[in-house]
Amino acid sequence: MLNPFVDLFATVIQLYTYCVLAWIIMSTLISFKIVNAYQPAVQKISYALNRLCEPALRPIRKFLRKILGDLGGIDISPIILWLLLNFARNALYTYFYNL
Repeated sequence: MLNPFVDLFATVIQLYTYCVLAWIIMSTLISFKIVNAYQPAVQKISYALNRLCEPALRPIRKFLRKILGDLGGIDISPIILWLLLNFARNALYTYFYNL
């Protein structure tokens, strides 16, 4: 029998994964100056994505700074967060549905 709470939690993880992916795309477009960062709509979207993603990215950045040191301006913390979220979602399904 499927548990609706497991499905709800997995859906929340998936939505946050989409948010991280949107943050990655938005920050890449802004850094390559494809999107004008001074447009009001872009500022609002960027602000919202930063407020959603930065609390999860900050501890990963601190951990990576301790372990790897300086990577020369390359930020791999969103990739690691994305992998961790996918792992958590898959582990959730595996643990609760393969009992």
